[in-house]
Amino acid sequence: MDHSGHGSMTDLPPFTLGRGLQPSFDAFFAIGCLLALLLYGYGVVRLVRRGDSWPVGRTVSFVIGVLSVALVMCTKLNDYGMVMFSVHMVQHMVISMLTPILLLLGAPITLALRALPVSGTRGRKGPRELLLMLLHSRYMKVITHPAFTIPMFIASLYALYFTPLFDFLMESKPGHIAMMVHFLAVGLVFFWPIMGVDPGPHRPGYVMRMLELFAGMPFHAFFGIALMMATEPMIGTYMHPPASLGIDPLADQEAGGGIAWAFSEIPSVVVLVALMFQWRKSEDREAKRKDRAADRDGDKELEAYNAYLASLNARSQQS
Repeated sequence: MDHSGHGSMTDLPPFTLGRGLQPSFDAFFAIGCLLALLLYGYGVVRLVRRGDSWPVGRTVSFVIGVLSVALVMCTKLNDYGMVMFSVHMVQHMVISMLTPILLLLGAPITLALRALPVSGTRGRKGPRELLLMLLHSRYMKVITHPAFTIPMFIASLYALYFTPLFDFLMESKPGHIAMMVHFLAVGLVFFWPIMGVDPGPHRPGYVMRMLELFAGMPFHAFFGIALMMATEPMIGTYMHPPASLGIDPLADQEAGGGIAWAFSEIPSVVVLVALMFQWRKSEDREAKRKDRAADRDGDKELEAYNAYLASLNARSQQS
């Protein structure tokens, strides 16, 4: 135990999970992570074999994102997350706010669009055409619009933890899996329009993206503060932790609130850095495009401006 009275994860004694839940290794997330890595790797290999390049940084980001899911869902961390609110909050924050950012920086949709073959039959839609249809569908326009993403991002905290829904989902393994998948999905649709590299139906300007980010993040901080200031445990699932852990439920809840509050700051900084980098690259590309256009047309825009100035000068001399 440390001086504050709370043990570290390495100091915690073993315990037995209750409520019929299965421990540690989660086959659903393990298989999902493996499939994600295999499909992404297949796409990169396909590009390389035909002579195209794919940024190494994107691959590294995607792999780390997938491994972050495996870390919180397929290790002993998942055991403690079933009985300790603070550990569960680590899982929630990682899978909803860190993992989505890493996966989106890996640009998996762009990779799929480049790697998937074009349908060779006219009028017949292959996987690539179907993916393009989905990207441009009304459904995607709705779920990536800030009028949907921001309320959903907020509701995933307050409507889940401050109602009996959380305890209901934690009573079964399928419920727990569904909750974690929901966290991941909400994080993806929230951050995709803001800083995703992939194309999407909703792509506002960089200033608007920053406003969307700041519109959602404060609610995470408020949520964490509410948990930290509570005078009694608020989550029924974690009111009676195993005696072998020696955990005080209220202190554990306060720690979970602190984790939620801290995680509202970390992704904000990461996303802002990514946005500024993307903004700069966009400006550089636009400048190069204008330079190429000027080379092709002999800088007609500049010539027209000079002619305009000359006409003004002539008028002034005549008057």
